[in-house]
Amino acid sequence: MTDDVMKDAEVHMQKAIDALRRELLTIRTGRATPALVERVMVEYYGVPTPLNQVAGITAPEARLLMISPWEKNMIGPIEKAIQKAELGFNPSNDGKVIRIAVPQLTEQRRREFVKLIKQHVEDCRVAIRNIRRHALNDLKELEDEKLIAEDEHKRATEKLQTLVDRYIRDAEHVGDAKEAEVMEV
Repeated sequence: MTDDVMKDAEVHMQKAIDALRRELLTIRTGRATPALVERVMVEYYGVPTPLNQVAGITAPEARLLMISPWEKNMIGPIEKAIQKAELGFNPSNDGKVIRIAVPQLTEQRRREFVKLIKQHVEDCRVAIRNIRRHALNDLKELEDEKLIAEDEHKRATEKLQTLVDRYIRDAEHVGDAKEAEVMEV
């Protein structure tokens, strides 16, 4: 019984860490990566669609992104969407592909990104603690319904706290790695 609760909690905690990693991919570092623009929403025949579903995105150089639309008539809408997203990029096109030169980050902008990273890590910690709260409620219900004994409830609670501590450390490591990457000149 307690194993099911623990497995469920661990799956949800891992999903929280994965979501943190995906979120941090969108934060700019000094180099160009397709993740910087792939979530930009483009009007595709009247439907907002992620950029990575209407074009191929590559980073041929450390400071350059190339976007190759699958339909030539999408160049204009893609360019407008990138400008509207306020990512600090100035796209240019040659009629076939859109090129985005990724500018060097200023010290002030780097510090803003570090604050943003810390906020995302804190949000992940909160999510993990919420998962713990739900798991504790489930364990309490099992104990109240006499499906598990009091000592089993206590052992499961301690095991859950160990799990929570591990995933919070993982979130902090992911955040620290991204901070180091952002602050790298």
